Amino acid sequence: MATATRKTNWFAIWISVGVVVVLVGLVAVVAVLNSRATDPGPVPAASGINRETGAITFGKGPDKVSTYVDFMCPYCGQFEEAEGKTISGLVDDGSITLEVHPVTILDRLSQGTEYSSRAASAMYAVAEADPANAYAFFRALYDNQPKEQTPGLTDEELISLAKDSGVKMTAKLEKAIKDHEYKSFAQSQELPEGATGTPTLLVNDQIVPVTYDAQKDIVANLTSR
Repeated sequence: MATATRKTNWFAIWISVGVVVVLVGLVAVVAVLNSRATDPGPVPAASGINRETGAITFGKGPDKVSTYVDFMCPYCGQFEEAEGKTISGLVDDGSITLEVHPVTILDRLSQGTEYSSRAASAMYAVAEADPANAYAFFRALYDNQPKEQTPGLTDEELISLAKDSGVKMTAKLEKAIKDHEYKSFAQSQELPEGATGTPTLLVNDQIVPVTYDAQKDIVANLTSR
């Protein structure tokens, strides 16, 4: 009985090898992109900044108030206008520990300048370099908040705003703001579970719907008063 001679199909083998190489390459590229997307870059080292959650802490009161805000968000501006003075007073009188979480979800609304990220990076840089005056700078960012669909404040304007807020402007801090040193760190921050946008308010780790009434939103939810 005759038997057929089997020939090696080298063309098919090399095609298969090529496909495997391409797939491996794609996996590597995706891994690198994912790594870049989640890489927080330089992390601020001040004791008042939580390196994991991104919270900037003000005060040492028994109740905790946490805000998640975007510096381009008009509703965050309204929140600060309506409730900021009450929050500041509660920090000053020792009632609360305030945790501010800058987020960067509205970069797309600043004509390509990534204002949300630049402002958040500047906030982290100031909080690291001059924590005593960081809250004044935070409030000033909303007192001078740019409108959506504009380029936002320039880096030079952010530096001037910090100076006007009483921040001690050193060459190192100025460079950190101009270089957007903590932009990647700011961009790596996320809203808490259950949040749908900014501003998000938590009192003692519980999300509280924002009504722009500080007595209802914050004071009524404190356990120490």
